[in-house]
Amino acid sequence: MNGFRNLRRLLPILVILITFGVMVGNLSSIAIGQSSRERRVNGSGSQQDPKTAKPETKPVSPSPASQTPAADQQSPKNPQKPPEKKTQPEPEAEPIRINSNLVAVPVSVTDDQGNPVRNLTAEDFQLEEEGAPQQIQTLGEPGKTPLEMALLFDVSRSIRNRFDFEREAAGRFLKEVLKPGDTVSVFSIGSVPKLSIPRTDNVVKAIAATNAIEPTEESTAFFDTVAKAAQHLSDSANPGVRRVIIVMSDGEDTNSERYRLADATRELHRADTLLYAINPSGPSIRLNKISTKGHEGMVRLATETGGLAFLPDKVEDLTKVFSQITAELQAQYLLGYYSSNETNDGKFRRITVRTPKHPALRIRARQGYYAPK
Repeated sequence: MNGFRNLRRLLPILVILITFGVMVGNLSSIAIGQSSRERRVNGSGSQQDPKTAKPETKPVSPSPASQTPAADQQSPKNPQKPPEKKTQPEPEAEPIRINSNLVAVPVSVTDDQGNPVRNLTAEDFQLEEEGAPQQIQTLGEPGKTPLEMALLFDVSRSIRNRFDFEREAAGRFLKEVLKPGDTVSVFSIGSVPKLSIPRTDNVVKAIAATNAIEPTEESTAFFDTVAKAAQHLSDSANPGVRRVIIVMSDGEDTNSERYRLADATRELHRADTLLYAINPSGPSIRLNKISTKGHEGMVRLATETGGLAFLPDKVEDLTKVFSQITAELQAQYLLGYYSSNETNDGKFRRITVRTPKHPALRIRARQGYYAPK
């Protein structure tokens, strides 16, 4: 009986302990469930409804056989750029050059009276380079090939008293010789070369600008100006034209700093340019060694390039000289050939032009050219 009484006394305490244990167990399970559930936050920062939350899935590593190239995989939103490799810049490739070195040879042909001959064909000419026959590829119709001309005025003190007549004669020459498609540039020969009239195909404009040139008291940079004019024609002229320099001067160089006679000759050859020289000083130059040397230099420039040098008896003969140059340019052939010597050695090569079928004709052409290098 006493044990039964003791059990009844302990029963409430047991009920209390059992109830407390159940409560503790429920609280633990709730806490565990909440800590394992993923929390998601929407754009406004509020907590997402756990009922709509998607269960978290663990990523599965692909096997080597199922891996796809990196380009086919979806890239992350902010991919990390790999460190840039420092590489040296690749050297620029050299431009490809096509060897199409057509040599242009303007040729003047006259009879024994000095009259231009216009009715020749390519078969009438024989052209040799360093003694080797060359095949003529083109033949410009006499006088029809466009002209790229440079007119050089000596404005130094040595020709001051003849300048007005020279200027007027040059203006008439331009009006007569320039045709549609031709161009002219005008240089002044003073203490330094000066491009007085830039390249133009407007005859009226060229004549007006020529008439505006005035003489000076300067010294003469003759060879520097000839070389600069040749380079100007080489840089600005279109292919397949005749390049011509007409210079009015006594040839007395007193101020050239860079070029001498041989240098100016070389620049004319490189520019494929003819030179016509007009010395208005008259025969009296032979009384002066300096004047004689100046004129001889102009003769050499003209002869080497296939042009002519004139020494009229009096200044009034300039009109006749210009008319002769006009007639020659209007009857000039332009031969073209590809050299059989394909070596690009930059050397000077001699040219000879003949008309074997017409031995009485007089031929003038450039005496050579510089091979490409």
